[in-house]
Amino acid sequence: MKSAVVLLPGLNRDRDMIAALTKISGTAPLTVWQTETDIPDVDLIVIPGGFSYGDYLRCGAIAARMPVMRAVAEKARKGVKVLGVCNGFQILLEAGLLPGALMRNTSLKFVCREVKLEVSNTDTAFTRNYRPGQIIRCPVAHHDGNYFADAETLARIEGERQVAFRYAEGTNPNGSINDIAGIVSREGNVLGLMPHPENLIEAAHGGADGRPIFESVLGIAA
Repeated sequence: MKSAVVLLPGLNRDRDMIAALTKISGTAPLTVWQTETDIPDVDLIVIPGGFSYGDYLRCGAIAARMPVMRAVAEKARKGVKVLGVCNGFQILLEAGLLPGALMRNTSLKFVCREVKLEVSNTDTAFTRNYRPGQIIRCPVAHHDGNYFADAETLARIEGERQVAFRYAEGTNPNGSINDIAGIVSREGNVLGLMPHPENLIEAAHGGADGRPIFESVLGIAA
């Protein structure tokens, strides 16, 4: 499978993501700059974490309005898989590719530590290599990871099984409603999550709990 990583000013997890995709797939992803208006034919587009445009205005708000995001949205409408991690999740929400919003952590502090996640839905392209209800470890690093949606939207997300990951065992680091850590689009081809699976894919990281996300979406058997 071919993949691409979107580059925006202020993102700082792009090298981590490129390294993860290269190591797992055996092929380096393409890189796409913010001013690009077209993305080559790929199977997966990834928006990594960081602080795009210094998080000015709102996290992800400026990045969501860059030309490349119109190209990402067009690819998503055609069924291309899109993954947004941390700031990438914030950008996907601001771009309208996923429902809800991410607010300031309830602690009002930046959080950088490991959490536990429950795999809530294994019937997605991103989670099929996990077991239903599986508890995994994953690091987080964010200041605005508090997921929120109004009652109607939340009911729809829950009813249509769009929650892919939840914070588990009391490790919710930001106050996210219903312990939501990651959601998929209604079509199932767009995933946004706050934790960083690219930083837990091999023994050198202290574990490989994040690896199945990439193996799932890249079509690599468990």
